[in-house]
Amino acid sequence: MSPRLIHAETLYDGTGAPPRQNRLIEIADGRIRSVSDAPAMPPRGTQQVEIATPGFIDLQINGAGDVQFNDAPTVDAVETVVAGARKGGATQILPTFITAEGDAWHDAIDAVTAARARGVPGIAGLHLEGPFLSPARPGIHPAHAIRPLRDADLARLEQVRVPLLLTLAPEEQPDGSIRRLAAAGVRVFAGHSTATAGQIDRAVAEGLTGITHLWNAMPPPQGRAPGIVVRTMTHPTLFAGIIADGFHVDPLNLRLAARMMPDRLFLVTDAMRTYAGAVPFFDLMGTPVRLQDGRLTGPDGTLAGAHLGMDDAVRTMIGAAGIPAEAAVRMASAIPAKALGCASDLGLVAPGYLANLTFLDRGWKATGTIVDGDHVF
Repeated sequence: MSPRLIHAETLYDGTGAPPRQNRLIEIADGRIRSVSDAPAMPPRGTQQVEIATPGFIDLQINGAGDVQFNDAPTVDAVETVVAGARKGGATQILPTFITAEGDAWHDAIDAVTAARARGVPGIAGLHLEGPFLSPARPGIHPAHAIRPLRDADLARLEQVRVPLLLTLAPEEQPDGSIRRLAAAGVRVFAGHSTATAGQIDRAVAEGLTGITHLWNAMPPPQGRAPGIVVRTMTHPTLFAGIIADGFHVDPLNLRLAARMMPDRLFLVTDAMRTYAGAVPFFDLMGTPVRLQDGRLTGPDGTLAGAHLGMDDAVRTMIGAAGIPAEAAVRMASAIPAKALGCASDLGLVAPGYLANLTFLDRGWKATGTIVDGDHVF
């Protein structure tokens, strides 16, 4: 197969460097072969795009295309969510399964494992958000299904053979649980948590590597109780996802987090089934959720995920939060790749990297993607 050529009028390479103009990207055998100055007359068959970036990576997406992963933890559902995420420019995602009754999360593991075995492109692994959370910070999760880890849970999680990100409340878990999970290769994040700064430090010592949706489902910082928010922003190694939809986090707090964590903050969508879908309401495990003016809420006004694409999140960081475009792109690509442990293959437009690319127009709206060099959308 002859190499694929992409002529980008503007290229953001994911390093955080200012953009380069008129770049020619050559793809062969699923990887980027070269990135060079484009000739005045690019070769025939070259694809022309306005803006090219590394493929966006969404580590927290619950649904899309009128499908909620919790409602249908199947291979078909995973494919639908992946396809919906691409409309926002995501080339790799972690389908996210939130708190549910009993051991329903086992079905999510099986579905993602089977989808990857089938060769469905764009599945970087699985995100389990719960049920091992804090009952004091359930958010929209069904509080009655929240519980601590048990030995049987740990044994099952240690057997997972796909990349796994697990969100839990560290203060609620038995001693040594995080150490066991980290030793098994699980990426452990804290979320829906009331952990103190000291408890976060102890969890990091055991293997905690990140925080889920910073500022949300956690106590606000106080003068004598900095808590999980301030400890995350001041910690030297912790990564954190953040939902930049204009509802979950005020733009000033988006800007603060971006300034405090320039190498550790990444964008997630927390998208629900309404994204890239046609139906503006749904039932979330017994709780009615409605989309109105871009906001998803339950009956009491609790935020219930987001109606958001990765391109929307990048646009919010550039426009509302006022951070440079190259920093926003990095938050959607290179930093989540590092957080997931796949930065040697994903997150940059550079020779040797897997050819995952996102294309956008000048308004930062996604216009297409290439996934692993062979799948063009």
